[in-house]
Amino acid sequence: MSKDLLSLLDDVQENENSLPKSATDRVLLIDGLNLFFRNFAMLNMVNPQGIHIGGLGGFLRSLGALIRQIQPTSVYVVFDGVGSTTNRKNLLPEYKSERNITRVTNWKIFDSLDEEHEAKIDQIVRLMHYLKQLPVKLIMQDKTEADDIISHLAQTIDKQYNGKSFIVSSDKDFLQLINNNIVVYRPIEKRVYTEELVKEKFNVLASNFLIYKTLLGDASDKVQGVKGLGPKKVSKLFPELEISPITLDKIIEISQEKYKDNTIYSRIVVGETDLKRNYEVMNLQQPMLTDADKTEIEELIKSTPPTLESKLFMDLYNEDGLGGMIRNVDYWLKDNFSNLG
Repeated sequence: MSKDLLSLLDDVQENENSLPKSATDRVLLIDGLNLFFRNFAMLNMVNPQGIHIGGLGGFLRSLGALIRQIQPTSVYVVFDGVGSTTNRKNLLPEYKSERNITRVTNWKIFDSLDEEHEAKIDQIVRLMHYLKQLPVKLIMQDKTEADDIISHLAQTIDKQYNGKSFIVSSDKDFLQLINNNIVVYRPIEKRVYTEELVKEKFNVLASNFLIYKTLLGDASDKVQGVKGLGPKKVSKLFPELEISPITLDKIIEISQEKYKDNTIYSRIVVGETDLKRNYEVMNLQQPMLTDADKTEIEELIKSTPPTLESKLFMDLYNEDGLGGMIRNVDYWLKDNFSNLG
């Protein structure tokens, strides 16, 4: 775990007058697929039967490391539901289209894309079985992305319980949620993003990061930005983003006033409709959830976590031949999970 994360945790603990007493005091929110795919790609581990177990074993190992460092009062692992991109594709048909459909992650282990895809599915399904034996809250909702669920969890825990949330994901979309009670740990960088770091790295306030990303677009999600606009030019043309919270309408108003000064301003004015649509597509501050979805999430926060089923977990572990993926797995279970719930 990074020194950055350890330093932040020290600061959090110094500011607390007593040990956490509520399940919502310090919450760990994990973007399940994001963490799984990172481990799947990085770890070339196979069991004695020659079956790849890198994604499965690596995820569990990462989960334990995060719990040890953050010492959360509750843990949520969130996955995309069936048809998760449906709502955003209704707004933007090309959203996340053709993502990773022709590339094998690891040719050393897999001979074809189909073989690799099958291994991913098998390990994800098996991972669900493991997680159900642990005192962590597992959630997915049909036609809903994990991002939206995590957003509603973090914002509810902040506003209703004044609790702190640690979001674990390499997805930059979560940076728009950062405030005093919400931080983002990006494993790909091993850095904890706070309001200060967002401002230092992007020259915008965290509360304005959504507008910043709307203007630049997101190539990985097939969301187009303003042509010819890059990070440096955003800061130059819109210094307001670094000073105080601002709305997209205000950005458009500024562009209307200055459209003769720079081609970028005129492109923003002409592309206002597309910008507002893209803003809605990337807006996690107002997640795409039905009232029923929100109610389910809020009830989950109030619910008691599952009990730790050490024996059932060990049965799965031994059956899958995970062996040395986790050192002293009996102690690992007790040390990381006995205090949860």
